[in-house]
Amino acid sequence: MHEQEPTPPVVSPLIIEIRRERLFALVARQLGNLFEYDAATDETALNRALDEALERSRYCFARNLNKYFRRDGQAHFSPFHSGQYCIFLYYLGHSLALIGASSLADRVYYLNRALNGVDLFHQVSLPEVFCVEHPLGAVIGRAQIGNYFFFAQGVTVGGNKGAYPMLGDHVTMLSNSKIVGKSVIGDNVILAANSYVKDAIIPANSIVFGQDRNLVIKENKSGLTAELFDSTAA
Repeated sequence: MHEQEPTPPVVSPLIIEIRRERLFALVARQLGNLFEYDAATDETALNRALDEALERSRYCFARNLNKYFRRDGQAHFSPFHSGQYCIFLYYLGHSLALIGASSLADRVYYLNRALNGVDLFHQVSLPEVFCVEHPLGAVIGRAQIGNYFFFAQGVTVGGNKGAYPMLGDHVTMLSNSKIVGKSVIGDNVILAANSYVKDAIIPANSIVFGQDRNLVIKENKSGLTAELFDSTAA
């Protein structure tokens, strides 16, 4: 008797508030108005990267429990939602960089800065699932960042004396928190608002308060970060 092939999971589509063609035109128009966009040289790369960015956004948004990211069980994308558009533009710039369209990738990165006030350079490798609320003033620099990463306004992830942080899975950075230097952050860690971690090791399942050498580290007994994401979505 032949073994039955496993049934592949049903993949939820990404519901885009405006048509794909209008989204493409919106991005091209924004680039042209703020910087420059030449259809003759940029259109092919933008088309290719746009589809890749939409698929990456679908995968990401389907695992986000925020009510604006999923509706009726399906991933939802509005380019007029700052957090969603911020994530999409990061994926778009990163996808452009991966196919060698570095000049266009730079312009999309700059577009994200201009529109959303966030610094997410396309050479920084963010995970396949992350989320941001109120991205204004956030700077995410070079670091190793685990999946299910969440950050809010004003946060900083960056280097110190040539060393960069390592973040585990399910790390949450609340407003104006900072991780710099040779820091190692374990899984399921919450950085409280205004906390500052520099060249420190933070154990898994912790909540961090305070500044640099005066950190207060408490056990994250309830696993609060797990409530932000659904890792079982298709």
